[in-house]
Amino acid sequence: MKRMTAFRKYIDIGANLTDEMYQGVYHGSRKHEPDLDKVLKRSWAAGLDKMIITGGSLVDSKKAIELAKTNSQLFSTVGCHPTRCSEFVDNPDAYLKSLKEMIEENRDKVVAIGECGLDYERLHFCEKDIQLKFFEFQLQLSSEYNLPLFLHCRAAADDLVDILSRNKHHIAGGVVHSFDGTQDALDKILALGLYIGINGCSLRTKENLEVASKIPQDRLMIETDCPWCEVKPTHPGYSHVITKFPSVKKEKYSVESDSQVKGRNEPVNIVQVLEILAAIRKENIGELAEAIYNNTNKLFFSNK
Repeated sequence: MKRMTAFRKYIDIGANLTDEMYQGVYHGSRKHEPDLDKVLKRSWAAGLDKMIITGGSLVDSKKAIELAKTNSQLFSTVGCHPTRCSEFVDNPDAYLKSLKEMIEENRDKVVAIGECGLDYERLHFCEKDIQLKFFEFQLQLSSEYNLPLFLHCRAAADDLVDILSRNKHHIAGGVVHSFDGTQDALDKILALGLYIGINGCSLRTKENLEVASKIPQDRLMIETDCPWCEVKPTHPGYSHVITKFPSVKKEKYSVESDSQVKGRNEPVNIVQVLEILAAIRKENIGELAEAIYNNTNKLFFSNK
């Protein structure tokens, strides 16, 4: 690892640390011992200052909060992912009440409402009308608790912008995470005063790189969305990656090893997202890192 990396501070705004992969389980099969402690240790050593664990349902949010309580640098979102919104259907008010109770009882750890939004690429998990209804239904949590939104948007930018525009009074800011939309979608989201979260999945195509290079510096955040969304050698921005880590296949992985699990993303890899962004934007990497860090603190941690 480059020595200078340790002097930069990072906040991973989207880390799925409750995923079974960090317990050594892949597709229901155990391949190695749990190693989340090792993953976190690597991250803190490399300059990670805070991480926000993603909650995507009542159950997920509860797990995220419980994990966040184990470390002063870990925080959580609370909300319902668009592909899980059918969980609201049986008793919407009771589900919302449970989300509220979780927020109220953990104000020190909950920093955002989400992951919520719209996903039109995976309608087989939850149909469009249900997603639209219960995305809008959750927005009241943002104003009630003065918490920003951690937003998911897949092939649904126009509807997302429409709902957020109609509910401006219900929103205490927010970020569209894992953004991979067009320049038009970017412009509409920025016009609402929202931030943009970039990870490996946001940088998969040349068009992605072009759009990412145009995000105003004061609206930019970075994330890993681990254990997914790693930067892959096949991605067009990979040539800009300076910091690389050894990895081994999960079947050969040992928790005593200093290697990562091949194909499993982890928070320490956030440096690669930064390196690609600095290169395509032709910006000083240290100054960009500081701006992103300040943006993130401003949105999520100004009251902490």
